[in-house]
Amino acid sequence: MTTAADMLATGFATLPDLIRAHAVERGDRTAVADAQGSIDYRTLDAMMDRVAAALQRDGVVHGTAVAIVAAPTTDYAAVFLGAVRAGCVATPIAPSATRAAIAAMIADSGAPVVFLDAENAWALEGQLLTARIVLFPREGGSPAWAPAFAGEQSFDAWIAPSDAKPTPVEVAPEDAFNIIYSSGTTGTPKGIVQSHAMRWAHVSRNTAAGFDTAVTMIATPLYSNTTLVSFLPTLGWGGTVVLVGKFDARAYIELAQRYRATHTMLVPVQYQRIMALPDFDSFDLSTFRFKTSTSAPFSAALKADVVARWPGVLVEFYGMTEGGASCALNATANPTKLHTVGQPMPGHEIRLIDDDGV
Repeated sequence: MTTAADMLATGFATLPDLIRAHAVERGDRTAVADAQGSIDYRTLDAMMDRVAAALQRDGVVHGTAVAIVAAPTTDYAAVFLGAVRAGCVATPIAPSATRAAIAAMIADSGAPVVFLDAENAWALEGQLLTARIVLFPREGGSPAWAPAFAGEQSFDAWIAPSDAKPTPVEVAPEDAFNIIYSSGTTGTPKGIVQSHAMRWAHVSRNTAAGFDTAVTMIATPLYSNTTLVSFLPTLGWGGTVVLVGKFDARAYIELAQRYRATHTMLVPVQYQRIMALPDFDSFDLSTFRFKTSTSAPFSAALKADVVARWPGVLVEFYGMTEGGASCALNATANPTKLHTVGQPMPGHEIRLIDDDGV
């Protein structure tokens, strides 16, 4: 079998294949953890097979969207990645959107199946959904109690048996990996399709980021590209992802200390709330190596505080989910440039022009 290292040294590999290799080579290593527990790479790989096999059993074919509207859990991760293994297009949708907007995004994606947790099933009560509904269990593993939808199934009843194997699917770099919906601030949310090639680039270009030994704290939603650029490379390199769920500054920092976290992606307001904890300096965060931020203005003063008091490199990214050029500011290495957007990232070219295009 081709090793993960061999795949990472090639021009293209898929994330499900990398996870399969990690399951063989480091199967006992924790892959994904949440508030209820954790699963190792061997278990994640098997769950992905079961999800992919169930989708194929139900006639969900290569290139079809699979929608997820739920809080982040190990089951959520298995469905997201299992859909990709089946050649489908993972379509995470923001539970914070309005009922009508969620229903519209599900319809727009064309997803024939949508995975819901109990809380978000209630949020969709009364909406006309033609997609099949699969309900995740409640926290602690108890069955989900939620409003009834025609043809709904519990996740445990829906997923294929433990020994199930999907039919292998050949994936091309240009095939769709996921759909991310915009926030709709300028109108109706728009589905942004991102390819396997793009996600491969996010994994392969991080050779120096240390994701192979990472414990990455995920405290932003899985329906955000901000999150996926940390979530996917961590799993691609064989590290550990810790899904924080609903953000609370103290809960986050306690989990980070407990898991000996090394990496994180946070938006500026999260950094602000964490740094404002009166006892921040009493926590042992010495294992942190790499912290990133994006998505909102990050004041120079707050960046300086993070650099001074929180171990590890701090990098701020500027870019768009839709694509285009990106910049990065290594705040730790450039403490006098904290008011800037940094430098163009490798492979990106930027030209500054005035109103006349000069």
